[in-house]
Amino acid sequence: MSDPGPPPNAAEIMESVDDALQGLELEPHETSEILGFANRELPHLHTPEESYFVLGSYRDPYLRRLRIVQNELDKRLGTYAFLMADLPELDIDRLPVFRIRFNVLATHADTIVAVYEQDAGGEITELGKISTTPYFDKSYVLPRDYAWMTKRNLTTEAAVVAAAASVYFNDDLDDSTTEEELDSLVTAASNNDITLTKADVIERLEDREDSERAPVSYSWVHLNEFRIFELHGQCFAWSCPDDLRDIVGEVP
Repeated sequence: MSDPGPPPNAAEIMESVDDALQGLELEPHETSEILGFANRELPHLHTPEESYFVLGSYRDPYLRRLRIVQNELDKRLGTYAFLMADLPELDIDRLPVFRIRFNVLATHADTIVAVYEQDAGGEITELGKISTTPYFDKSYVLPRDYAWMTKRNLTTEAAVVAAAASVYFNDDLDDSTTEEELDSLVTAASNNDITLTKADVIERLEDREDSERAPVSYSWVHLNEFRIFELHGQCFAWSCPDDLRDIVGEVP
């Protein structure tokens, strides 16, 4: 089979590679390998009405949640949702290929959707990338059990359940303190026109799978990253897989 030649937007592709590698000079075979990857994968991002680059942990059970997001997005008409893990690797031993693949794909995807359930792992590096220009405007974060802990911010059921998880599953709290904190959360939610009762909240928490029972403990740095997305209407919290399926509908 003959070489299809470089893609028509080769200069734009190599500009994103240059950004990823901080201007490092490439060898000819490296440029050829990168443009070959682009020739194979980028047409899928440009053909549909909307392409979605889904980020998150590829380890089990977190990967299951990424597949939920991917499947929900694929149900939309004229969409292509993909994980970088499903695409071929670059055969370039000398270079940090993750940076190259991420920049090329993130630059050409229409929308980036990132799922978070922990404050460690490679997906946290991705959070730092998508929270800055040029990716911020088209990125949406879906953190499990996230709530900016002020009472006025408890404006959705997902936010209330996320805040309650950090109380209900906290082994350092005695039963009396747990009850008081849950009562306080439900009262604050009621003041924000959320009609969940304490029994409703506990039932939602008890229905979680074992792998979801431990609340996520995010660092202050990560909470601040989520908060800036939230302030721009680009952060949607969830508590269990059913919540996640529903919340994907909030992503444009």
